[in-house]
This record gives sequence, structure tokens and C-alpha cells, in this order.
Amino acid sequence: MQTCSKCSTQSPDAALLCSTCGAELREFSTTTVALKKFQANTRVANVRLVVPATACPACRAVEGTYPKNAVPALPVEGCSETNGCQCFYEPMLNEIYP
Repeated sequence: MQTCSKCSTQSPDAALLCSTCGAELREFSTTTVALKKFQANTRVANVRLVVPATACPACRAVEGTYPKNAVPALPVEGCSETNGCQCFYEPMLNEIYP
């Protein structure tokens, strides 16, 4: 499931637009917004794509750490999870304290 960052409505992974507010989910899903914040943060060196242990083969194939400007989009294309893609982004910091 994708969650719209504008209205918090959940939509299926295949949806391109939020069913409530019409926002384009490739730009305004909560995972896409989080990734954009990580990419803009100078303290983030890389982004880890975290995948549950019970994930489908498509998700397991993209699990790993990526340069912050080369991270695969979520939901993972070809994900076969019945409740939708459960993957998420995790920042890897190069500086912890200010």
C-alpha cells in the first residue's frame, strides 16, 4: 500500500493517483517524500532499502545499500505481496552529531 503525503489516504501499489485528493503518488507518496528529504540532506551518505525477511522475490532482489541518488523507487515493481510492498528507506549518515 502507498500512503499519500498530502491527505494520508492509502492506495494500492499499482495506483498512480491518490483516490481522495488526486495527488500523483510517484511524487507525493510518503516513501517518495522521505527519499527526497534523504537526498537533500548533506549528512546522508547512502540509503538502505530495507526489506522484510518474508518479502517476495522481487523485493529481495533490490534489497541493499545504494548511493542516495541511485535508489530504486518504491513500491518495488513486480512486488507480489498480498498487502502491498512493505519495503522502506533508511538513511545511512556520514555525520551523526552537528
